[in-house]
Amino acid sequence: MTAPSSPISPPYFEGLNAQQLEAVEAMDGPVLVLAGAGTGKTRVLTTRLAHLIHTGRAWPSQILAVTFTNKAALEMKERVSRLLEGQPVEGWALGTFHALAARMLRRHAELVGLTSGFTILDPDDTLRLIKQIIEARNIDPKKNPPKLVQAMIDRWKDRALSPQDINPREAGEVANGQMQAIYADYQSRLKSFNACDFGDLLLHMITILRNPANAQILSDYHRKFKYILVDEYQDTNVAQYMWLRLLTAEHNNLCCVGDDDQSIYGWRGAEVGNILKFEKDFPNARIIRLEQNYRSTGHILGAAGGVIAHNQGRLGKTLWSEGEHGEKVRVHGLWDGEAEARFITEDIESLQHKKTSLQQMAILVRAGFQMREFEDKFMKVGIPYRVFGGPRFYERAEIRDALAYLRVVAQPADDLAFERIVNVPKRSIGDTSVKSIHTEARRIGKPMTDAAQNMVDAGVIKAKTGASLAKLLSDFARWSSLLSTVKHTDLAAQILDESGYLAMWQADKSPEAQGRVENLKELISAMEEFESLPAFLEHVALVMETQGAGASGNEYVSLMTLHGAKGLEFDCVYLPGWEEGLFPSQKTMDENGLKGLEEERRLAYVGLTRARKLATITFTANRRMYGNWTNALPSRFIDELPEGHVESISESGLYQKGRSQHWDSSGFSPQPVLSSAQSSYIKHSIQGFQMGDKVRHATFGEGRVVHVAGAKLDIRFADGSMKRLMESFVEKCE
Repeated sequence: MTAPSSPISPPYFEGLNAQQLEAVEAMDGPVLVLAGAGTGKTRVLTTRLAHLIHTGRAWPSQILAVTFTNKAALEMKERVSRLLEGQPVEGWALGTFHALAARMLRRHAELVGLTSGFTILDPDDTLRLIKQIIEARNIDPKKNPPKLVQAMIDRWKDRALSPQDINPREAGEVANGQMQAIYADYQSRLKSFNACDFGDLLLHMITILRNPANAQILSDYHRKFKYILVDEYQDTNVAQYMWLRLLTAEHNNLCCVGDDDQSIYGWRGAEVGNILKFEKDFPNARIIRLEQNYRSTGHILGAAGGVIAHNQGRLGKTLWSEGEHGEKVRVHGLWDGEAEARFITEDIESLQHKKTSLQQMAILVRAGFQMREFEDKFMKVGIPYRVFGGPRFYERAEIRDALAYLRVVAQPADDLAFERIVNVPKRSIGDTSVKSIHTEARRIGKPMTDAAQNMVDAGVIKAKTGASLAKLLSDFARWSSLLSTVKHTDLAAQILDESGYLAMWQADKSPEAQGRVENLKELISAMEEFESLPAFLEHVALVMETQGAGASGNEYVSLMTLHGAKGLEFDCVYLPGWEEGLFPSQKTMDENGLKGLEEERRLAYVGLTRARKLATITFTANRRMYGNWTNALPSRFIDELPEGHVESISESGLYQKGRSQHWDSSGFSPQPVLSSAQSSYIKHSIQGFQMGDKVRHATFGEGRVVHVAGAKLDIRFADGSMKRLMESFVEKCE
């Protein structure tokens, strides 16, 4: 229902429904806009921003607007400008958490031991630094993978925990119980480089704003930002939450827009509790629910709503649409992954013959390995497709190398960048020489470029190695001196040319060499829109937009993970692999219990609500996972689909609505009711045990049989553990 128009209403109110209008006009105090999938949250956000400016409640410079991607920030800015009919909206603080925190930190860097020109290191560089620290402490990297150490530090920073905040119990036995010390070493080394990682941008600002000695700084921000708006609030982590609470502590003019039912990034630190406890954090908060959906048909919304209603941790809302009910959600059981790929491929071809564009079709998988069979099938029949979520442009080796050159020019203290390219292309500067430079740098407490220059001047590094290093250092000094006089794009081209890096790839005869050369040229082109080299490097560090890999042209089927599909929409969506253990993911449930299961269910909700007109769910009786065949049971999410919104199109009888399995609170199912087609591939044990039987073990307790191999039973126990036992060691529970 559209809100009634008023003669004095601004034109940008036109077409808003009553709830959207309420969200736009709720200006003062804390507001949480619970925006269901496809309910027009972006329009609410942009209209609210325009209304703040149009009514004179705030200048653009008095608004802090936080998004999760640079693309969303740019789109928001353009839409607000259009709503205000070209009125300038420059000067406001609009961007991602990291970008805004970086902007603040450059003003106050000295308060945490940095200078304003600090470098922001990407995960590849921080991983190399962590490897160095582990080696220095004589810790076996095979038993204690640097990536695990990196992940632990990242999660601590997501929770705004500094090294001194970590207790030994939380650090555990990783890295021989030295995690807290490694974290402290890591932070110290970053400061010695005048650098920080992504997590530091918020962590350092929280440290500054919480320090009573900096009360005036916090007060200044309170006066500066009269209104704060946050998009995708359900995806915030603890550090982001704390940063927002500090900035809103005085006026509480905070508007958060999000959907607790679409919080699917817990694995990377997102805390759904932030949105669930909004009313507790802000006792006078207004909760406004956007429930009218403008995207999907009634049956799709009904199916999605039926599944998500099984979650306990949610604020609750019911999506509805004034549009048609459309086709019911189709559920199809198939024999194996090959049959599943064949069915979906044939269905796509059928829709194509009916003039449905491939651009409006997507296959959304839970795990990356599911993609292979679809790719094989598409290549065989000639369906163009594109895989999203593959290697990103700025993650390519040649781009990382080029950026390392540029970083050393812009910030000579960046040791990690220097180490990366000191011998690329080959300059006879081997690992031994690099290690000696590194040691000297640590001894004198200066960057490796300074240490290397001292060693060259003293004649410590001799012969060809010394001459090569001296030339490289001279080149870096010369390039740095040109920063203020030569256009940054021209300087970048000059660096890649004079360093010999571009020539190295031009001389390479491998098939991918030409593509690398073209990527380097594209890198320089990408710099055109930035005013300086430092500005471009900061952009690269903060923003890595996902690049696709696959088909050329505009007609292709999109193939991606469910996580990667959030925020997108298609006419026709295929959701393969709805099987226990795969979706919901057994690993997620084992590691996170009920919390993990509920996030998996939110992922199912996200997948269904990507579809505008047609949603198709498939599952198989047999699935090859990680090289092994497994007998599969339909996902519990299938049985949660409301019967009135679902149509079984299974010819084999593998799925009967309401007859797949029913799950108790522990996550286990009683013996499933099987169709004749299912029973044909279920093997019974010697004593009659079969998949789904509830059993008891004297030591391990109760569990469920998930696979039968003669007298051997694979059993999943109540604690989530999987064990293979002889059937004589367990008894069947009645």
